Amino acid sequence: MVQKYQSPVRVYKYPFELIMAAYERRFPTCPLIPMFVGSDTVNEFKSEDGAIHVIERRCKLDVDAPRLLKKIAGVDYVYFVQKNSLNSRERTLHIEAYNETFSNRVIINEHCCYTVHPENEDWTCFEQSASLDIKSFFGFESTVEKIAMKQYTSNIKKGKEIIEYYLRQLEEEGITFVPRWTPPSITPCSETSLSSCKKQAASMAVVIPDAALKEGLSGDALSSPSAPEPVVGTPDDKLDADYIKRYLGDLTPLQESCLIRLRQWLQETHKGKIPKDEHILRFLRARDFNIDKAREIMCQSLTWRKQHQVDYILETWTPPQVLQDYYAGGWHHHDKDGRPLYVLRLGQMDTKGLVRALGEEALLRYVLSINEEGLRRCEENTKVFGRPISSWTCLVDLEGLNMRHLWRPGVKALLRIIEVVEANYPETLGRLLILRAPRVFPVLWTLVSPFIDDNTRRKFLIYAGNDYQGPGGLLDYIDKEIIPDFLSGECMCEVPEGGLVPKSLYRTAEELENEDLKLWTETIYQSASVFKGAPHEILIQIVDASSVITWDFDVCKGDIVFNIYHSKRSPQPAKKDSLGAHSITSPGGNNVQLIDKVWQLGRDYSMVESPLICKEGESVQGSHVTRWPGFYILQWKFHSMPACAASSLPRVDDVLASLQVSSHKCKVMYYTEVIGSEDFRGSMTSLESSHSGFSQLSAATTSSSQSHSSSMISR
Repeated sequence: MVQKYQSPVRVYKYPFELIMAAYERRFPTCPLIPMFVGSDTVNEFKSEDGAIHVIERRCKLDVDAPRLLKKIAGVDYVYFVQKNSLNSRERTLHIEAYNETFSNRVIINEHCCYTVHPENEDWTCFEQSASLDIKSFFGFESTVEKIAMKQYTSNIKKGKEIIEYYLRQLEEEGITFVPRWTPPSITPCSETSLSSCKKQAASMAVVIPDAALKEGLSGDALSSPSAPEPVVGTPDDKLDADYIKRYLGDLTPLQESCLIRLRQWLQETHKGKIPKDEHILRFLRARDFNIDKAREIMCQSLTWRKQHQVDYILETWTPPQVLQDYYAGGWHHHDKDGRPLYVLRLGQMDTKGLVRALGEEALLRYVLSINEEGLRRCEENTKVFGRPISSWTCLVDLEGLNMRHLWRPGVKALLRIIEVVEANYPETLGRLLILRAPRVFPVLWTLVSPFIDDNTRRKFLIYAGNDYQGPGGLLDYIDKEIIPDFLSGECMCEVPEGGLVPKSLYRTAEELENEDLKLWTETIYQSASVFKGAPHEILIQIVDASSVITWDFDVCKGDIVFNIYHSKRSPQPAKKDSLGAHSITSPGGNNVQLIDKVWQLGRDYSMVESPLICKEGESVQGSHVTRWPGFYILQWKFHSMPACAASSLPRVDDVLASLQVSSHKCKVMYYTEVIGSEDFRGSMTSLESSHSGFSQLSAATTSSSQSHSSSMISR
């Protein structure tokens, strides 16, 4: 497995030229890096005007590895080749390094770049990426991988310290300024030296490609060198190391890399509409920074939020009066760490009465609104306290808890709430303080604890009776001034006291069932299943030409092909695929096919858009300007792996990919709308995608489109 690393952007508040002077002092050896024994220059090139300097070094490293492993490998030192390409005109330094030792067994590649800060030309940015691929190593592949990652992360941490060390050294020597490169004065060639000038230019044209063409320099590099692709962008698309420390906390280099790589994947698949960095980090922490696992649960959560419009719950949903009066919970200041504090007097709450009066779904929606408010308060406290705060503390008072609270439908509702919160709000609970736990508590704990994640359970602190008042109790976590009055504190707590819900507010099972259905069907999105040989299709009738069909869909599972067709005649009435093996009528989504099997493409219907292949996890928005009235069919079709053109035998990758697709089933969640051309926002020549309601967890929403003469598809 290939291990990859991507650093955040590290900013030095010094000019580029001064940073370069400090950097060069690392060679031929650096005492601050004990493993760096020495280096020899094997190749060097300088342009005549001094703007380009390419130097290649062979570096000798004494890797901290077990002596037995070194003996088996038959080496004492490891050699790397490092190629530095300095462009003083553009003020950039590109560094490429690869291993020379064991290059047939282990492949290590690293790329670093120093550039000028895009917003301050007197600052310098640094960014690096690396990859490690161990093919084989005498059966010690896992050990070598751990050693390599340990050594690399250790050197990453030292990188900034080393530059700052040499900057101080320069300052002690009185060097605080290094002038920028300026082109030398040009002296015209005399007639006698004209031929020698031409010969020089010709020889340079030969030397430059060999020494520096790979660094982005063309044959006429001396006069107009082509700048390499910039690796330092704006704060919106790159993460700054100082920003990470200020708003996200202290992360190890590998944790920073996981965050950046997952963020980049989201940018590529969702085109800028990505969750906030702290939200991405929560999912990574919930899966111990395993990118694949974190990506899977995060995509599922984002789809869930979009489908149920959770982002708008605080603005569009008002809790029923029964909840406001009898739900004994509310926000109450913050704990000693600055986390928002939520107080829940569970023992005083009539869970049976609330479930009978409101139903399970209303309680769930209320808990979701509490979590959304918690996310908002974390952001506010991060700004107030000047340090990252990404979770809250919950104080649960169990005084009054009895067998009434173990009423089976109430426990069922509690388990459902725990399941939803665990899946969609990971790592938001910083600490749970359970106070005055009665004898019946172990029974409740036995019921709910299996549904709570192990990482979450470690954050539970349980106190029986008045133990919370002693050493290691409440005062260790909450300031004395804000301990609630019902816990013998000095602060008046405005949390409702709860109490029994009047039976006059109870509702029948039929009323609750209808209300529950209404709550979770309030969504503009529909779900559909797509199978191999059974696409899902929807029909849109257009009366007026130049109308605009807009769509917004997420590929929840598998890869699909999206098509748009036009027909002058209406297809047969829609009917669901009845293949029992496909389980079309399962709750996972419906499957409708409209195009009759006897229809022929080009005769009975025509394709009006090029097919669009959409990968699992992608969010796609787009629009199509209709040229003719009639019937338009939007189709989501199973995407089959292409056959190998060179051989009739299937490729191993194709076979493995097909095995991973369970029953050849894909799932999509979609929304479509037809808008009159006069009502569509944006010009008809440059259409923008319609509002998709992706996720307000996104810090910014942008559209990226590919525009055709009559349509636009954007991911």
